[in-house]
Amino acid sequence: MTPIVIAVAITGSVPRKRDNPAVPTSPAEQVESTHAAFEAGASLVHIHVRNPDESPSSDPALFAQVQEGVRRHCPGMIVQFSTGGRGRDPSARGNALDLRPDMASLSTGSVNFPTIVYENPASLVTELAGKMQRHGVRPEIEVFDLSHIHAARRLVDDGLMDARPHVQFVMGVRNAMPAEEHLLDILLSETRRVLPQATWTAAGIGANQARVIDWVLARGGDGLRTGLEDNIRISRDRLAASNAELVQRALEAAARHDRRPATPAEARSMLGLGAGEAA
Repeated sequence: MTPIVIAVAITGSVPRKRDNPAVPTSPAEQVESTHAAFEAGASLVHIHVRNPDESPSSDPALFAQVQEGVRRHCPGMIVQFSTGGRGRDPSARGNALDLRPDMASLSTGSVNFPTIVYENPASLVTELAGKMQRHGVRPEIEVFDLSHIHAARRLVDDGLMDARPHVQFVMGVRNAMPAEEHLLDILLSETRRVLPQATWTAAGIGANQARVIDWVLARGGDGLRTGLEDNIRISRDRLAASNAELVQRALEAAARHDRRPATPAEARSMLGLGAGEAA
């Protein structure tokens, strides 16, 4: 069976415990939830941190606590910080990059969200990309629109990242890119033309999660993304019990396509990363 990187987005910036009590918001909860997802087969964790009132935070101390716990309890797991902007001061979005996680998300353009404009002006994108490069942090390019692929190419041309980024298509955010299968084909075709060495995955938001996972598997994607950040439910009538349960469901889908979860070492090799501090 061919390995595939299983990414778990444990928390995000939107869901609260009132939405699903399993959403991990404190550093201790996040480490515990990540460890369970790691044991289930995840090899990459995407991290947002929260203030005590559950609002989004950019506090490097909180990121440090989660990173330290993950590295201790999940040997070799890829640590990816969010530099996303929902509820965060733009000037603080890259503060935790000094901690040198393995990867960080990088949105290369602005897009409409349900209640806000998710602003990523070119100057901020360049600043974040440069900081990632200085600290040896590999970017995951978050693509919400076709133009974001070309913005990533400009970063390559400007020497701010190498020609083999990891690209994630985000599908199903209201007012942004719909979760429609033919759109994934367009995005993937354009990425292969503009960034031919890139690895890729896609994230389906909410009820779209399972179908987008199937679309990625049918096209031989390099990774799958799941987790409570994107989807808090197993079905219309049942909340997900944990991030680990969502990982298990992703792995069941992968097995139907003769794919197995990549080990941390395999995931690092597939995404162009080193061995890691605790690998």
